[in-house]
Amino acid sequence: MSESGSFRQQLNKVYSWYTGGFFLFLAGLAMLEAMGVPRDTIGFIFLLATVGLYAGIGIMSRTTDPVEYYVAGRRVPAFYNGMAIGADWMSAASFIGLAGTLYLSGYSGLAFIMGWTGGYCLVALLLAPYLRKFGQFTIPDFLAERFGGQLPRLLGVGAALICSFTYVVAQIYGVGLITSRLTGVAFELGIFLGLGGILVCSFLGGMRAVTWTQVAQYIILIVAYLIPVVWLSVKQTGVPVPQAIYGYQLEQVTEKEKELIDDPVEKQVRALFAAQASDLERKLEDPAAALRADKAAAEARIGWMQSNGAELSAIAQAEQELAALPRDEVSAREKWQKALEAARSKAEPLNGMPAHAQQFAGDPRGSPQQQALFSDSRANFLALMFCLMVGTAALPHVLMRYYTVPGVKEARQSVTWALFFIFLLYFTAPALAVLVKYEIFHGLIGTSFDELPQWVSAWNKVDPGLLSVTDVNGDNKLQLNELTIGGDIIVLATAEIAGLPYVISALVAAGGLAAALSTADGLLLTIASSLSHDLYYKLFDPKASTARRVTISKVILLVVALLAAYVAAQKPADILFLVSAAFSFAASAFFPALVLGIFWKRATGIAAAMGMLSGLAVTFYYMATTQPWLRSVFGVSKPIELWWGIQPISAGVFGVPVGFAVIILISLFTPAPETSVQRMVDRLRYPRDRWPEEAPPSPHGADGRDTLI
Repeated sequence: MSESGSFRQQLNKVYSWYTGGFFLFLAGLAMLEAMGVPRDTIGFIFLLATVGLYAGIGIMSRTTDPVEYYVAGRRVPAFYNGMAIGADWMSAASFIGLAGTLYLSGYSGLAFIMGWTGGYCLVALLLAPYLRKFGQFTIPDFLAERFGGQLPRLLGVGAALICSFTYVVAQIYGVGLITSRLTGVAFELGIFLGLGGILVCSFLGGMRAVTWTQVAQYIILIVAYLIPVVWLSVKQTGVPVPQAIYGYQLEQVTEKEKELIDDPVEKQVRALFAAQASDLERKLEDPAAALRADKAAAEARIGWMQSNGAELSAIAQAEQELAALPRDEVSAREKWQKALEAARSKAEPLNGMPAHAQQFAGDPRGSPQQQALFSDSRANFLALMFCLMVGTAALPHVLMRYYTVPGVKEARQSVTWALFFIFLLYFTAPALAVLVKYEIFHGLIGTSFDELPQWVSAWNKVDPGLLSVTDVNGDNKLQLNELTIGGDIIVLATAEIAGLPYVISALVAAGGLAAALSTADGLLLTIASSLSHDLYYKLFDPKASTARRVTISKVILLVVALLAAYVAAQKPADILFLVSAAFSFAASAFFPALVLGIFWKRATGIAAAMGMLSGLAVTFYYMATTQPWLRSVFGVSKPIELWWGIQPISAGVFGVPVGFAVIILISLFTPAPETSVQRMVDRLRYPRDRWPEEAPPSPHGADGRDTLI
């Protein structure tokens, strides 16, 4: 048997034992719960066991060999590489945010599934085999070799930092959210607890440790995702195949939506929120005067209560309300604007959500306003799908995985396996969203506030912005528009919503943690590799020893991880927006340069550099002027002006065409690349028997990288 076959057999044995042990571990925790062990204890056991497992793999895989550290020795079998890609890809956005987005937005959320899945088709057809054939360590490596000079490398490093850092902030935010729910600690502390698990793997063993950890993490996350939704399907329908049966539940959800739209009590609640919106609109006309009036009224109320001998608890509550008022006009405007947007949404039917089965908002045969809304909704669906598709094909941390397999054939097979492993989750997410919505509409709405399930208050303690309830009309019954639920907790709360044992809730949290940790590992390694290999080694110290290069990479990884944790602790935006922004950055910066660099040998270095820079600049400008959090960061005060109604989450739809146009135009007006470079491109695209004569020697050095041959 060949060495590769023996290695694959050994992996099969190890992960078979691991999977069996994992199910035994679940059974043991279920027995502990039945024996009365507290939930927090079970949560801590899950957290310590999973993070300890990942740490153990990291310790056993530690290395200072650059080929092992950066590309896992280029010996990962296609099956396991596909599983690692699946885990690397199934980030907190996919595991946590996808089903939540489908819950909140219905049909339009399918843009995420179609875009992300379609992106892997582009990877298989346009990028993975050619990048593996080229045989470098990183994407900036490819850009530097293909386009010549250091400017493309520097821009590649900068773009990789921007998109990867944005992405990793989202993952660490998810880590904090999951850890705080799993253990009961504060969100900020949860971030740093989870960060330890991230650092041990990528810090000690680089890509080798990350690869084998991601395989283990995929097994946990897919089991954690499937068990609750299958259980929920059996509970509601008696059928254990939710992907096949959820259409029947969608019909019942649609009927319930019609009832809730026409329900008199729901209309009363919506009217109260509409009145709140009107009051906030009046305040925003003159925030300074409104703030003075609110403070004066609060002080007068406290004075009246004190003079009339009110209870101390009531006076303390009134004083807290006074202290909670905005400090100045600027903060008042910001706070009231957010409250106005929330009130307007809650003044709409179905809590501002579209009907789940409705394709797009508006009506193509309705009033001019309805037609415009329909057109904008459809355009945003297509724009988002486009950005996610090309962004998937250009994400550096995903493309790096194709350098870890033995050859081009395995790179193609890796894409196929990755699509299969990703399909298992993506095919299930729409079913999960419908089943959870059915459960909430039929089981939670209409419940007395005194009888609300325990998970409602538990998630409210984690973050009131993610889940809160308010008895607006005072009838002591929960109406749909009195419930605020964020998409980021739909999956994490599924087991509790379904009434499953807590051990399953802990399993789901552990699965979400695995998804976030696996992607964060890959992203941090991408950032560290870009800075240590592409910047330090390639530009500043080409004679650096391999041990020094790997050590510097580890130090950089630690610093970046701590910085990302700090940013995540500020809760800058929801997980799905941060991830989607990373896709737009990757698409506009890398996709045009990579595709034209492989398939058009006339593309020049200066054109690629300018194309990357201009595409990224257009995308960033659009986001900075239209996305609320970025507007506040950069102090943008002018009114939001959307281009053709496209939302900032899809900003890459403008950057990608600009990148292509700039590269093509500048290439046509600048001298063609050297003949050796053009022959290099031919060797990438064609089989050996179609190579041009006098093909030059491979441009690669002897530091462990492959050659084109």
